This record gives sequence, C-alpha cells and structure tokens, in this order.
Amino acid sequence: MRNTARWAAALGLTAAAVCGPLTGAAAAAPDAASSLYAPSALVLTTGHGDSAATATPERAVTLNCAPTASGTHPAADRACAELRGVAGDFAALKARDDVWCTKVYDPVVVTVQGVWQGRRVAYERTFGNTCAKDALDSSVFAF
Repeated sequence: MRNTARWAAALGLTAAAVCGPLTGAAAAAPDAASSLYAPSALVLTTGHGDSAATATPERAVTLNCAPTASGTHPAADRACAELRGVAGDFAALKARDDVWCTKVYDPVVVTVQGVWQGRRVAYERTFGNTCAKDALDSSVFAF
C-alpha cells in the first residue's frame, strides 16, 4: 500500500511540474494576445484591361504594414503611412489637382487582396489610363 501512495504522490508531483507551467502560460496568453498587432499583409497588382477579370496582371507587389513596413513594394514605408492615414480605405486615395491627363482610353486596373489590420480586403479600381493611375496623391499604387 505504501508503494501505491508513493506512486500516486510521484505522479501528482510530476503532473504538477509538467502541467503547472502550462496553466501559467495559458493564464498569461490573454495579456500577450492583447499586445499583438493586427496583421496587415496585402498583394497589389496592376494590369491593362477593363476589369480584373479580363486584365492580365503586369506587375504585382507585396505590402506588409505590421509590425513594420516591408514587402516588395518600392516605397513600403510611405505606402503604409498613407494607408494608415485613410484607415485602409483605398477608395479614399484621391488624385492630385495639379496633374492633367489626356483622355485617351487605355484602361488600367489595380487590385488589392489580403488583410488590413485584421480584416479581409478585396479592392479593384479601373483608371482611364496610366496617367490617371499615376495622378493619385499616393505611393500605394506607384509600383
């Protein structure tokens, strides 16, 4: 009977030693999770055509904005700052007033797919031509 008691005590101590740190980590997890950043990872494409369904992507870049700006976008820092300024609303990116473009119709489509601050994003916009796309007062689609 004494061996059974020893085995039970040893098993209880072993379980406490192994599982104890796990319960402490689980209790600490909500604090750690609340300090994590929301993910922001995007794929941006551009191509000629009337819509994303008919256009062949000619260029694509990645843009990660959290925890720091990175990706293949040539101006990731500036693009992330501009997106933060409009709370991730791509439609809020407006054209500059000092740019004049011809009215030659050669449509350019830009698309965005991914996650912005933890929420799914899907955006598509067709510009009349490359000049109209480049006239945006933003570096987000300047790639």
